[in-house]
Amino acid sequence: MERNDIKRLSRLTAILTILQTKRIVTSSALAKKFDVSVRTIYRDINALEQAGVPIIAEERKGYTLMEGYRIPPVMFTESEANALITIEQLVQKNSDSSLIKEYTEAVNKIKAVLVYPTKNKAELLSKRIAMSPLIPNGNTSNSLTLIQNALTDFKVLKITYLSAQNNDETIRNIEPFAFYYNLQERWLVIAFCRLRNDYRMFRLDRILKIEPIEISFEPHKLTLKDFLDTKEKNFGIPDIPLS
Repeated sequence: MERNDIKRLSRLTAILTILQTKRIVTSSALAKKFDVSVRTIYRDINALEQAGVPIIAEERKGYTLMEGYRIPPVMFTESEANALITIEQLVQKNSDSSLIKEYTEAVNKIKAVLVYPTKNKAELLSKRIAMSPLIPNGNTSNSLTLIQNALTDFKVLKITYLSAQNNDETIRNIEPFAFYYNLQERWLVIAFCRLRNDYRMFRLDRILKIEPIEISFEPHKLTLKDFLDTKEKNFGIPDIPLS
């Protein structure tokens, strides 16, 4: 196979991956990423379509894959697999048990699609990484993945929250906006609190009860950077829950 053919095949595979990971992508963005002309991207998209990939062109927007279409598992390089195995050990020390469970299952799926030489090396590496026993290993929450789903689906959550200041319990409906990991190795959710009619930071380990409710909210116009900049200006480093 000619060098140019290999280069194009690699680009076509990368375009497929991008189309699956992004809701919509423009030809100009693809051209810039791969340092080729827009005309070349047109030819690549046409080649993928002829190969049976259901690509939808949305006028003046870009390209997207037909709903429900999935690409076969991506092959990981040895270095990529090693990075994921190493991070797995760090995740095991995380304070949220739901994140540990989901990450472990994801890594197991990744291990399943590795070719045997890489799989054997990954198994060896996983046995040669240890974490200091002095690092805390207490799982203090189990709601991170549930809140993540509510954030991306724009769904309101009903929580029972224990205040860190006076130990008062309050019931609130919140609109998840973002996550923050603080110096005390705790996860916090930044959310619009309908009780306070403002954005607040809630420690996940102080959420006593949480349940999704069938109420949607409009995507927040505020950016995470703007929120953190405002909190830092008014309160210092935002490592204190402001709920």
